[in-house]
Amino acid sequence: MKRTGWYCTTIVWLLACTVHAASPSVRNGGGEDILLQGFHWNSSRNTPQKWYEVLAQMAPTIGQDGFTKIWLPPAWTDQSSWSDAASGTSGGGEGYFWSDFDKNSRYGSDSQLKQAVAALAGAGVQAIYDLVPNHMNDKLPSQQIRFPRGLKLWRDDCTTPIVCDEGDAFMSGSADLNTSNSEVSQRFMQEFRNLRDNYSAKGLRFDFARGYAAERVDVWMKNFGDQAFCVGELWKGPSEYPANDWRSQASWQDALKDWSDRSHCSVFDFALKERMQNGSVAEWRHGLNGNPDPAWRQIAVTFVDNHDTGYSPGQYGGQHHWSLADPQRNIAYAYILLSPGTPAVYWPDMYDWGRGDLIRELISLRKGAGIRADSPISFQPNYSGLVAAIQGSRKRLLIALDSDLSKVPDGFSPALFADGQRIRSWQAAPASSDTTTILHCDNVRPGLGQAVYAVGSPIELGAWDPAHAIALQPGASNRWSGTVVWPTQQHIEWKCLIRSLSNVNEVYWQDGLNTQFTTGAASETAGSF
Repeated sequence: MKRTGWYCTTIVWLLACTVHAASPSVRNGGGEDILLQGFHWNSSRNTPQKWYEVLAQMAPTIGQDGFTKIWLPPAWTDQSSWSDAASGTSGGGEGYFWSDFDKNSRYGSDSQLKQAVAALAGAGVQAIYDLVPNHMNDKLPSQQIRFPRGLKLWRDDCTTPIVCDEGDAFMSGSADLNTSNSEVSQRFMQEFRNLRDNYSAKGLRFDFARGYAAERVDVWMKNFGDQAFCVGELWKGPSEYPANDWRSQASWQDALKDWSDRSHCSVFDFALKERMQNGSVAEWRHGLNGNPDPAWRQIAVTFVDNHDTGYSPGQYGGQHHWSLADPQRNIAYAYILLSPGTPAVYWPDMYDWGRGDLIRELISLRKGAGIRADSPISFQPNYSGLVAAIQGSRKRLLIALDSDLSKVPDGFSPALFADGQRIRSWQAAPASSDTTTILHCDNVRPGLGQAVYAVGSPIELGAWDPAHAIALQPGASNRWSGTVVWPTQQHIEWKCLIRSLSNVNEVYWQDGLNTQFTTGAASETAGSF
């Protein structure tokens, strides 16, 4: 079930039905950004320098490395602390259980924050602030913000049958703010403008986006800056929705797209992350960024890991709730940086763990090819691993990740080989928009245990490798047919062949000259035995 529009709920009817039509389709920064997550779980405990000092010092390097935006940690003060004697772990102060809008945090002082964002701006890198509007520490006093109990400002202020708040509770719900309350919502709106006007915020990252309405985010963004960048963290799989919610029977992609449609923000591509964690490399094509519809690709903020999912330098290795295995990390970065979506690079992978040189090469290749969030991508499932062609504005890239691709079509030149040939890419001149062609093989009479295939010069037909030819389907009068989508105005040469189903090397070729045509000039082409 695909939900590409919007709908109105009882709680947020007024928001959903009055502001949605005037908003941009998606606030993704224009589609050409490369995002750096500018912290990890233990950055608030960095020594001897405070983290904001590290960012200020690193700003020129971050800009030179090709990043256009940096996702900063929560700026609000967090004096929380916790310990678990059973596991021997402890933490607190990361910003996700904040108590006040005061900007003097464990990452550094108010003035150090301003110095860091000024240095980053000077390097051409825009600041995106992490926001936690769903919950806060209700046990510590606040100077700049006060939400008294008993006024329906908190989720647990409301009693049955009154329904309070807009989404999932944070833990028990006792520290969960009622974002549907106008006073709470307006106070956050005021603070978001403060971050924009006094702390150089050019965009916002919404934490725990399952805890408040997507329409609420849309209202906040219209006030903050209707064309500014925003991204939501909707980390919620289909099985976590109630049985009577349509999303419980939908895909990860469907739920993410629905949230984006209602908030008009980009969204972290947890559909891709889920396949990275649980599927084969070939199945990575099932992320939002691989969707056939460009409107779905352009909302995806792709990532390999972040401060929650991955390991972090320092004590206890950070959170690492859903970390990608190390052998897959290089090819995962190759995929997100050379494919559609807005890629987000995790700080430790870039600057702590030795992947920086590879990531720099990938960023350079992405920018040189002109790959955007909504760039066309076509997958070639007749190869092992992941083989895809990506159409940038300046170059067409062909990538092969963990693949048996051996023959590369004419016109492509090597671009980048890495990680023991597990990462391979080639580039060619950009092609025009895609077109669909029906291929026919006539007068074919395969024997028992045989089938009919089309093989030819482009990657879509196996680059003359019979093992990766595309299978055709039988029709009437000994005609076998198949449909191919490929760039228009391309010269194609191809032939029919009969191939054994049990031995890919046992093939019988169509006699005579190759069949030749130009894509887009005709919708059908035929060869004959």
